[in-house]
Order: sequence, then structure tokens, then C-alpha cells
Amino acid sequence: MSTTTDQLSRRDRAVLAAVAAGRGTVVAGRLLVDGLPCADQFVAARLRAAGLLATQVSGPARLTDTGIDALAA
Repeated sequence: MSTTTDQLSRRDRAVLAAVAAGRGTVVAGRLLVDGLPCADQFVAARLRAAGLLATQVSGPARLTDTGIDALAA
């Protein structure tokens, strides 16, 4: 298990699960879940920096392969 995976908070895991379920959208670099902005405005940047969330400017949010593995761990 990687250090990044060890450091995931419950909130991070919940956001990853929402994105995996197809509920996430990126608009102008901000992550929306169910059409609403995340209360944690830095979660998308944090997950992208960790290599878990695919970087997008707009469109459906996607997990990287590493993000899928982290969610499964």
C-alpha cells in the first residue's frame, strides 16, 4: 500500500467513490458531485496531485488507474 493511499481521508475516499459511480463532473477545473460543488474546495486538486483523479478542465470526472486501485484498497 502506498503512502498516498494511507493518507486518504474518509472524505477523499467518498469523493473517489462518487466519481467512480459517475456522479462527478469537472467544470472549469472544479469538481462537482451531483451537480454541486464539493464543500472541500481543494479536494480535486489534492486528488489530482496524488495521481488519483484524471486532470480535466471540463467534462465527466474520471479516476486514474491508481485512483481505482486506491478506492479498492
